[in-house]
Amino acid sequence: MAENEKPLPDDVRVLDARSLRGLAHPLRMRLLDALREYGPATASQLADRLGESSGATSYHLRQLARYGFVVEDPERGRGRERWWKSAQRSIRMGVDELLRDADPSVRGAMSTMLYELATSHGEEMSTWLGSWREWPEEWRRAWDISDWTTRLTPELAAEMRDKVHEVIAGYREKEVGQDVEGSARYRVHLHAFPRDED
Repeated sequence: MAENEKPLPDDVRVLDARSLRGLAHPLRMRLLDALREYGPATASQLADRLGESSGATSYHLRQLARYGFVVEDPERGRGRERWWKSAQRSIRMGVDELLRDADPSVRGAMSTMLYELATSHGEEMSTWLGSWREWPEEWRRAWDISDWTTRLTPELAAEMRDKVHEVIAGYREKEVGQDVEGSARYRVHLHAFPRDED
């Protein structure tokens, strides 16, 4: 850990090459996202939500469990019914290290994961744009789609990214319960990257 880096919370999983290969599959990533966003579920429930077969969701849930991303939820299961839940609240990727790994399968898994994340973010925004009129006025005033361009050094860009992460983490600490009237899950995407002069 770098000198000025804060320790990660216990519920954040840091990916290494092995765990990355276990997660870098489009359906596994969607299953893990669904469990994090909507809470514990069975393979059949996840199949219905994601438009997949229960055989496929069951297999990939077992693979996610093998790599420690999901665990069984014994409080919910009855008989042969297996409920699954996310083992961590979020993951952290050392993108630069994993993209420079000597093993081409690690670099390929990282690329797969990044492209799947970008696709997922685009789909989520498109879903919102297709349904925003159905939301109460308060929520229609609280969303955002913005972009800015500024000239920075890599150090300043990393500083800005870290400050934005701190702001979001502060609001995660203020998270309200599902029973709070007028509350909703609020999704935040952050995309920041350098551009060519042309």
